[in-house]
Amino acid sequence: MPEDIRFSLPTEQLPTAWYNILPDFPEPMAPPLHPGTRKPITLEDMLPIFPENLIRQEMSAESYIEIPTPVRRALALWRPTPLLRAVRLEEKLQTPAHIYFKYEGVSPAGSHKPNTAIAQAYYNKEAGVKRMTTETGAGQWGSALSLACQLFGLECVVYMVKVSFQQKPYRKMMMRTWGASVHASPSENTSFGRKVLAQDPHCPGSLGIAISEAIEDAVKSKDTKYGLGSVLNHVMLHQTVIGEETLKQMEMAGEEPDILIGCAGGGSNFAGMTFPFVREKIKKGKKYRVIAVEPRSCPTLTEGEFRYDFGDTAETTPLLMMYTLGHTFMPPPIHSGGLRYHGMAPTVSHLAKLGLIEAASVPQTKVFESAVLFARTEGIIPAPETSHAVHVAIQEAIKAREEGRKRVIVFCFSGHGMIDLAAYDAFLDGTMKDA
Repeated sequence: MPEDIRFSLPTEQLPTAWYNILPDFPEPMAPPLHPGTRKPITLEDMLPIFPENLIRQEMSAESYIEIPTPVRRALALWRPTPLLRAVRLEEKLQTPAHIYFKYEGVSPAGSHKPNTAIAQAYYNKEAGVKRMTTETGAGQWGSALSLACQLFGLECVVYMVKVSFQQKPYRKMMMRTWGASVHASPSENTSFGRKVLAQDPHCPGSLGIAISEAIEDAVKSKDTKYGLGSVLNHVMLHQTVIGEETLKQMEMAGEEPDILIGCAGGGSNFAGMTFPFVREKIKKGKKYRVIAVEPRSCPTLTEGEFRYDFGDTAETTPLLMMYTLGHTFMPPPIHSGGLRYHGMAPTVSHLAKLGLIEAASVPQTKVFESAVLFARTEGIIPAPETSHAVHVAIQEAIKAREEGRKRVIVFCFSGHGMIDLAAYDAFLDGTMKDA
């Protein structure tokens, strides 16, 4: 066992640029289409929703985009995050595998989400925006944007998927503590929310519905823009600070990964962790296995269709080429609210289509079995979403034991579960079911 199992970079080694994977694709990605004309979307088409500076990032063909000093200064509140080796978990599994996890739970919001929230709040502030709207599933993204808006002096309005609003009251309290207004979605605040409630007064909500409400609010309100926590290119590139740090930290550890793993709903933490490593696969011929893990009850990559679809239920977003279960899909109310999304980020979908990454889907109860094992060995309670990555990391470590071969496994620990203890209560009481 190594004496030091924590690999931390000094703050001055915080990445100075975000990595944009688009120029490195072996084949170009299909462009987003305007929802009305079905023609490739233009910068002007997106201005009602996003500020121009973020749209230019979304469409950028540059491989690296410099991180502004105010953003790096805010990120330095908790970054660089540590890379930890799960030695006690390895011993429990009696595996020759080395298991590392990049611990994003040290952020103020407890997850990876502030990496892009800080950037989006900064660019909106620079563009003269006064107010931002957004959706949130489990509440991690809503919490992150609430914090970011507070740091940069913006008003924040969050539409939280109703089932999560009810299951996760402490997330709502976090958002309100950071100054945000939080509404259960579908809500009476928007015409689309009222339409959904008229059809089904007990609708549990979905990310697609919440996105529709947040966009409608942004488009109809003065000095307001919309902030998205996953899916689009500018969000993916903001998250690459995770993978860029991990590359340096694995060098410090003196090892190279065989397998990289991340949970995947919209795709942001998975992309942030793995895209810098996928770059090494594409440009240097590295043989990493890269695995995206999703819920079996919302199996976008493993069972969805690769086609153009809307990002929201009301059909107001651009059409994106992605793996999708259909924008009207209503996922079951599982505890991993952040993974209850019908589509997958176009960049992640494109990599899956090219065979550069693979996907796995796992049932809720098995995920929590692994989460409890991790908590009882490593001491940290994973978020329900993160537990999907934990589960597959454990499966791969067991496989290494059965094959008698060492494997270096690295996964993104996208967030802690200290505000998701109701889910653990359901699991430990035996009332949790697989959807």
